[in-house]
Amino acid sequence: MHDTPALAHAILSHHAATFAGFAPEPVPAPTSQEPVYLAALQACSQLGFIAHDAECLARAWQARALRTGAAQPEVWPDAPEDFGLQPLPRAHQFAPCPERLGLYAVLPDATWVGRMARAGVPTVQLRFKSDDAAAIEREVRAAVQAVQGTGALLFINDHWRVAIDVGAYGIHLGQEDLDALKADELQALRNSGLRLGVSTHGYAEMVRADAVGPSYIAMGAVFPTTLKKMATAPQGVGRLGVYARLMRHYPQVAIGGIGAEQFAQVLATGVGSIAVVRALVNAADPESAAAQLMQHMAPTPV
Repeated sequence: MHDTPALAHAILSHHAATFAGFAPEPVPAPTSQEPVYLAALQACSQLGFIAHDAECLARAWQARALRTGAAQPEVWPDAPEDFGLQPLPRAHQFAPCPERLGLYAVLPDATWVGRMARAGVPTVQLRFKSDDAAAIEREVRAAVQAVQGTGALLFINDHWRVAIDVGAYGIHLGQEDLDALKADELQALRNSGLRLGVSTHGYAEMVRADAVGPSYIAMGAVFPTTLKKMATAPQGVGRLGVYARLMRHYPQVAIGGIGAEQFAQVLATGVGSIAVVRALVNAADPESAAAQLMQHMAPTPV
């Protein structure tokens, strides 16, 4: 029998430094009375994980204890099977994309897409916001044309039906957009051959994303960002590192407030791509900024 308070304290003592800076969260109502689960639920809430993520972690800790016969408070859980992720090969999976997508530019219109693609940025995303269906189709079609001959991989944010029609490389969806897809729409999207990237902001969302087998997982926001209102606090490099270990069988994109000076610590977590927005579109010389950021993406010579 495990001593729940002692085990919770052991988890905290071993991992507090990794997740320093997060305020404790309320402990959610437990869904099990297993001691390892209860200890992990308390500890993860104290470490600042929101209710859905604390629950997800507690269940993973319990699953590992059952699988290995030990609570292992000193080892943060990162085995995909303990989180209920799909076994390999996945039953549900989108078309693959490169393991390392490199510098990933998120851009407001087709003109920017073409400009950064010609500057050599390997992965670009059109994030065009409009309620005008005709304008959306024109912009998506123009973005597809803009990357032709450049080698850049083009993902379209949200507008998946148009992306299929005009032959984009892939699409990117947020959690709410993914959840809104009906089963037949999800299957049509998978059958189209487009690659799918999904935004995640913690453990519970990564588990939900894994259920559809996307082509890559985006994780963030890593640092504070003013680009849009975030539902969760910045995740930080410590959390990014444990997320990357869990999702190691996926290509991974780190996003959110990442500047050139932070590239090294972000890449040290194992992610293969860093997404930027303001670092390019707000730069005095975007082409020069892109070149410099791509240099930061390159492995350091030994």
